[in-house]
Amino acid sequence: MRSCLAAILLCLPCLGMAQTEVTSADFASQTITIALNQEPPQLNGMKATDQVSIFTLGHVMEGLTRYDRRGNIVPGVAERWEVTDTEATFWLRKNARWSDGSAVTADDFITAWQNVLKPATASEYAFILYPLLHGEAINKGELDPAELGVKALDEHTLHIRFERPTGYFEKLVAFVTYFPVKGEFLAAKGSRYGADATDLLYNGPFMITDWVHSASLHMVKNTHYWDRENITLNAINADYITADTRARLNLFIDGKIVHTSLDGETYKDALAQKLRIRRFTTGSVFYLEYNFRAGRVTNNINLRRAIQHVFDPDEMVNKVLATPGNLPGKSLFPVWLNGKTDKFRQEYRPQEASLDLVLAREYLEKARIELGVEQIPPLVLLVGDSPTAAKQAEYMQGVLKAKLGLDLKIDVQTFKQRLAKMTAGDFDIVAAGWGPDFDDVMTFGDLFTSWNMNNRGRYSNPEYDKWVRIAMNSADVTVRMDAMGKLQQILFDDAVILPQYEQGVIYLMHPNLRGVVRRVVGADPDFTHAQVLEKGD
Repeated sequence: MRSCLAAILLCLPCLGMAQTEVTSADFASQTITIALNQEPPQLNGMKATDQVSIFTLGHVMEGLTRYDRRGNIVPGVAERWEVTDTEATFWLRKNARWSDGSAVTADDFITAWQNVLKPATASEYAFILYPLLHGEAINKGELDPAELGVKALDEHTLHIRFERPTGYFEKLVAFVTYFPVKGEFLAAKGSRYGADATDLLYNGPFMITDWVHSASLHMVKNTHYWDRENITLNAINADYITADTRARLNLFIDGKIVHTSLDGETYKDALAQKLRIRRFTTGSVFYLEYNFRAGRVTNNINLRRAIQHVFDPDEMVNKVLATPGNLPGKSLFPVWLNGKTDKFRQEYRPQEASLDLVLAREYLEKARIELGVEQIPPLVLLVGDSPTAAKQAEYMQGVLKAKLGLDLKIDVQTFKQRLAKMTAGDFDIVAAGWGPDFDDVMTFGDLFTSWNMNNRGRYSNPEYDKWVRIAMNSADVTVRMDAMGKLQQILFDDAVILPQYEQGVIYLMHPNLRGVVRRVVGADPDFTHAQVLEKGD
């Protein structure tokens, strides 16, 4: 698929003109200070699933390929490659090194991939390695990991056999789950691998030197990185970890951090202070995901359809989020995805539920009868602990109570605990979102297959799985896109999710910081090639 990221990666014109005086970017030492929204829950790349962990790993690790600032795939550990419908060969650069000075080898990728697919690892991203020959069978415990279709032809040549044609494979290997792991180091660390700064070996531009959990995380330039001469920053200091957008705005104004995102309230303050506000479209979709496990009332399709007909995505965007750049949620597939010759959503327009209170209440009554209850019991909505999450949850609570008489209990959890409860299925509804892992429509299409562990509600539909496999097994763009169109319709017909919005973010950036990349795929924001300019430049 032709890359669709280039236009998205460019920051749109700034809204304000004035710039704040900040000191969190030091020219002489080339160091910057940032704030993380959350503590990284999982820095074992074989298990990582969340944005904060992927942001961190994207600065300290590198795969066979990587994305440049324009969203194009460029060499990473591999200096060149050849990909056909049946196999691929990657030639690794001989100066790729781990942070202990040892060489990054073809075996390091094999070690990582075999471990990802082992059932005991319980990697929620194991499915992303299914294009490898025998990958799915190994993950299901049907074959030994040694049967995986990968082989080191020599220390710096990796040969791969495919289960099926995968025309976007060079994009897949840029993703965190495909990052290498040094086998000897993994064996020495065991279950501690990735738990602390000293429990990782790094092959990326930076390395973690200090990690005070829930408080701070410091990264310094990796002197063994093959492209270190093109890395200007000497340190990225995450001295603050807070989900509070108000606290982060104050830190920015006080000159303590170089970057912060804004929500509806902090946006107004930034405008009032005439700060220079930037915009970026993340490419992510946010939605409410239902629990389909046995015994959950949300497993009832008529209850889900009732909610479908009282939710107004335009109101969510304009009155609840109330910040520029967000688009009303219409589909799991965002507007920027490419289709056959145009954008996917232009060629396959999603069906939209009408706002119809009478119809919604008819569906609700059907649900009550089918569930055999006098009244639908209170539903539990699992959300994160940010002010924005709370605001959206309270809005949904009001909508369901006012229009359907449904009680909605809001379960607020820290980022890490919310992920744990999502995985355990401890919710009726969960506020969720999905950003692209690679630049292909499949990164959204296979999300609700029965084998995808990121399908937290455990929706299972053989028809859905069938169309995903059709798309997987074809290199024909029309066949693939027609299959995705079928998936989009199934998601609507089964009311699998309640699309809320496509995310646009507004943020503040230090005026003397250059080269920061905002990207749809990979670490975002990416400070890898940033530099601090001397004041006045």
